[in-house]
Amino acid sequence: MSQAQAPSPGGRTAHPEHIGHVIFITASAAMGGFLFGYDSSVINGAVEAIRDRYDIGSAALAQVIAIALIGCAIGAATAGRIADRIGRIRCMQIAAVLFTISAVGSALPFDIYDLAAWRIVGGFAIGMASVIGPAYIAEVSPAAYRGRLGSFQQAAIVVGIAVSQLVNYGILQLADGDQRGKLLGLEAWQWMLGVMVVPAVLYGLLSFAIPESPRFLISVGRRERARAVLADVESKDVDLDARIAEIEHAMRREHKSSFKDLLGGRFAFLPIVWVGIGLSVFQQLVGINVAFYYSATLWQSVGIDPSSSFFYSFTTSIVNIIGTVIAMVLVDRVGRKPLALVGSSGMAIALAFEAWAFSAKLVDGKLPGTEGTVALIAAHVFVLFFALSWGVVVWVFLGEMFPNRIRAAALGVAASAQWIANWAITASFPSLADWNLSGTYVIYTFFALLSIPFVVFFVRETKGKTLEEMG
Repeated sequence: MSQAQAPSPGGRTAHPEHIGHVIFITASAAMGGFLFGYDSSVINGAVEAIRDRYDIGSAALAQVIAIALIGCAIGAATAGRIADRIGRIRCMQIAAVLFTISAVGSALPFDIYDLAAWRIVGGFAIGMASVIGPAYIAEVSPAAYRGRLGSFQQAAIVVGIAVSQLVNYGILQLADGDQRGKLLGLEAWQWMLGVMVVPAVLYGLLSFAIPESPRFLISVGRRERARAVLADVESKDVDLDARIAEIEHAMRREHKSSFKDLLGGRFAFLPIVWVGIGLSVFQQLVGINVAFYYSATLWQSVGIDPSSSFFYSFTTSIVNIIGTVIAMVLVDRVGRKPLALVGSSGMAIALAFEAWAFSAKLVDGKLPGTEGTVALIAAHVFVLFFALSWGVVVWVFLGEMFPNRIRAAALGVAASAQWIANWAITASFPSLADWNLSGTYVIYTFFALLSIPFVVFFVRETKGKTLEEMG
């Protein structure tokens, strides 16, 4: 993310002499983001095999896929309090253990209910990682580099998504294109879910190699240790005692916002809270997670062979990375609202083309040539426009738009709304697709179009404004 460098207390631009160490710390913490993306999307490769293995219908299948989001919501809601009690590093280590347990349990389930239980455990770890990673990175990053280092989390998420699809594709090739093909005594889909053990264990090991957050150390009275950590990440020009005093002063002044602070007026929540909820909900209602949870199933449903469908899932995730990089480059230059409006327009057009393509009658179980090509191109264009806009911009908006006195509580409500909307889309897609695949994409198109006037009339630009100006 482009960001002007902040001057150091000595009047010069801060350039930590050990920036490589800072990057290592940040990248290690961002492994939680990698696992967030990996665990969220790896299920894409196992959907059809799970349906066949346990002989379940679309509604039951959808619940198994979506149930992880319940764990996500619980993990995200509790991670902050856990981290404040036992520290950021211990919280990361708990998440790493949960990711590992979930991977093993999901790969070796006794039945469909057992698989669902392990999905919840993995979801809890995702929720923890979604909160702890950004918080820790912000607390250890020098001010001059905070924006760019903070973007590691989002970059790690999209890379995790891409790697999961590449691993799925590789395993499918080893199994001769059969999702239930045997490999060393296990079916291919079981290996897909189990391979996550590797990055989960790496995340746990890296957590032992990075320091605790200075902010947490100060909160528990370990002032000298906090000073040592700051010495490792800040420029030598920084007055460490003054920096510690600044952190202590900020912590004393903090207002612990509560749910009650968000209430006001006839509509229960303050207007700004509703805007945050709207941004979160629209981000999900365009159907983006269908592309990451169900794309292999979607392409197979219109006649594309499993191997090709897995390959297209991987290329979509690469497009997602490209779009995310574009957003990180432009969000501080172009502004948040323009990117959101460009994204909404591009998504609406791409989704409309997908709806048209899926309305064609299948010939020998496949889409006709023209419609099939249009569907594939439109799916990639949709992900590109989402990634370069709403995928990044919503999180930037949510971090900047709320007044200081309600920021923490408002962020919690907005994030909860996002998980609920995510669950609604994930749980409903298989049944909606059985009903009318084209009609389902018409619904997503409608929400993409509706997001345009929402941004125009209700969302304030936050580019170039301090957090205090938003109060």
